[in-house]
Amino acid sequence: MIYDAIIIGKGPAGISAALYTVRANMKTLVFGTGKSALEKAEAIENYYGFSQPISGEKLLDEGEKQLLRIGGEIRDEEVIGISKEDTFHVKTATGIWEARAVLIATGQKTVNTGIRNLKKYEGRGVSYCTTCDGFFYRGKKAGVLGFNDFALHEAKELLAFTKDVTLFTNGKATSFSKGNDDILHQLQLNEKPIHSFEGDEFLERIVFEDGSAFMLDGIFIAYESASSTTFALKMGILMQDQYIVTDRNQATNIEGLYAAGDCTGVFKQISVAVGQGALAGRNMIEYIRKQKQP
Repeated sequence: MIYDAIIIGKGPAGISAALYTVRANMKTLVFGTGKSALEKAEAIENYYGFSQPISGEKLLDEGEKQLLRIGGEIRDEEVIGISKEDTFHVKTATGIWEARAVLIATGQKTVNTGIRNLKKYEGRGVSYCTTCDGFFYRGKKAGVLGFNDFALHEAKELLAFTKDVTLFTNGKATSFSKGNDDILHQLQLNEKPIHSFEGDEFLERIVFEDGSAFMLDGIFIAYESASSTTFALKMGILMQDQYIVTDRNQATNIEGLYAAGDCTGVFKQISVAVGQGALAGRNMIEYIRKQKQP
């Protein structure tokens, strides 16, 4: 089955876009994990239409209910990869979904690993894209930093270049979906909390909180969930200052792929995200209709 639109992110931008595509009779699927900075907002007082403050959690919940009421579909799953052939293929831990158009509305991801010197070795042994940089570690000793399905996905891609791959969880409890035993059996697993990355000009070793060290040639960061930057690096989406570049229609440089909300580097307000989502949804509808013409 081919969806007309797949939307990655169920925050204000993603749900806003879906409201338009669903009402235009476009078969729409929204993916989201429920992890949003907006959930932490106790009282929102600057969003139109509410005489009294509303919590971020309540606003998100009402948005989802609104979409479900008109026939939208929401899956509580993490997207770990996107690719494009004739159509888009969106991958999660449980399957691959096909769509004519895709919207990235993942917000702006902020991850704090607590590991010293991570920034220091970016581009010098620390990487964020196995598709981009895995080739440079052919036959070498490499690692992946993460503890869930996203990290396993990156480790699986890295195994195409080297069989010496260690998954470092940095003391986090692992959370893997069923059916990944074949990948796990090919990896080494290190669950020690990490203190720092060390080396001279390039990364040479990981130093753990207990004082022990692990020598390696490089490590790929796949911590928590895939972000807009992850998708951009792998697909060649144009970026500027860690944000996705879009035109006035919220379209990226890849035909049929759109972006909206905080991941585009706009003024971080709900109203702006909703507006961008609406604009993206409207333009996705036009694009999809053209694709479906005989």
